[in-house]
Amino acid sequence: VECLVNEGVEVVFGIPGEENIPLLEAIERNGNIRFVLTRHEQGAGFMAATYAHITGKPGVCLATLGPGALNLTLPVAQANASTTPLVAICAQGNVSRLYKESHQIIDLVSLFQPITQWSSMMLAPSTAPEMVRKAFSIAQRKRPGATCLVIPEDISEMSVPENAKPLPLPRP
Repeated sequence: VECLVNEGVEVVFGIPGEENIPLLEAIERNGNIRFVLTRHEQGAGFMAATYAHITGKPGVCLATLGPGALNLTLPVAQANASTTPLVAICAQGNVSRLYKESHQIIDLVSLFQPITQWSSMMLAPSTAPEMVRKAFSIAQRKRPGATCLVIPEDISEMSVPENAKPLPLPRP
């Protein structure tokens, strides 16, 4: 959450789910980001894209695993096609469940690769500063577009090491 604040995020649009509760609780504790609850993940994605159009800042949307993340595909693809800076954060099941036939587990990184400029999964809390920076910097490149960061539930529940601080923003 500190990395999101560092990137200038003021609002996140989305829907809570069991797998993204740790992130939502951290957003609430931090107090610098407003969470806007939506009725559907597509609405969250389109609201984030509209926010980006109006403010010029990347829009951020949040979904839970499986069907929740699948519902973000249309607004994410549209944002990418229309050069709108958007960062989609998708929750995922525990890392130990990813390669099993487990309820609602979908390979989200592969799903989002063709419709984003970058899609990756965080596999350690210590990588948060670099991965959040990469998601935002790619979304705001010369040709803006969408990125997707997938965060497994067990990773989001882990403590972030003391030395994993937000990276300084690059100077223009």
